[in-house]
Amino acid sequence: MTQLTLSIFQSSARDETPVSRLNWLDMAANRAASEGSDLLICPELSLTGYRAIARHPDRAEAVLGEYSDRVGEIAALHDIAIVYGYAEASAGALYNSAAFITSDGKMLGHHRKNHIPPGFETDIFTAGDQLRLFEYAGWKVALLICYDIEFPEAARQAALLGAEILVVPTALGAQWTFVADKMVPTRAWENGVYVAYANWAGQEDGHPYLGGSRIIGPDGAEVAVAGTTERVLTATINKAEVYAARTRLPYLLDRRQYDR
Repeated sequence: MTQLTLSIFQSSARDETPVSRLNWLDMAANRAASEGSDLLICPELSLTGYRAIARHPDRAEAVLGEYSDRVGEIAALHDIAIVYGYAEASAGALYNSAAFITSDGKMLGHHRKNHIPPGFETDIFTAGDQLRLFEYAGWKVALLICYDIEFPEAARQAALLGAEILVVPTALGAQWTFVADKMVPTRAWENGVYVAYANWAGQEDGHPYLGGSRIIGPDGAEVAVAGTTERVLTATINKAEVYAARTRLPYLLDRRQYDR
């Protein structure tokens, strides 16, 4: 598939249970599917809530659990792939994780946030240590989470592995406009990849989110950008643009390694 239609569910940060959040996801998936979307991307920790600090241990689940089962049912019902975020419990540790569920309800990709930012996350979550690529609908996809995209090494490693699109659930606060406006487009530009950056809207426990979810082309240009309120943002991307960008500016081929 040379073209792929993406939707981002820029969800309002409601203080709700995972069950309620799944109901909202069901409605968003229905909306995205009606717009012809192949993939719906949700924000960071979309099923458990980002700032649900004290509740993360109780809401955490194993990789394959009720969350993946329910999201799989929603994906299959609406014939759309879904990326969701959740708190993962594994071997006594908690991870800030994201999963990719295909349109037939199966888990295809999974990622544990590799870079834990200063703040409450360091007291709760263990950092992941891997970056994996997978293929969906003929596209090579890598998952990153929020702070991961702010490290050029992470995006570059994904691109060197062959990624054509970086899918990035995030929980970017309203004060960090530079990240969304400048840094995310730069990651797309310097690697010749699409970046789908899915943020929250509204406030959670007095913490305002930026909104501003966006799909950025491999030339660093905006394909689609959301405002500050809840919405489903949809756009179609074209694989030919990836290779056009990499031909015009072959950073991946021309880069050099330096001795220490």
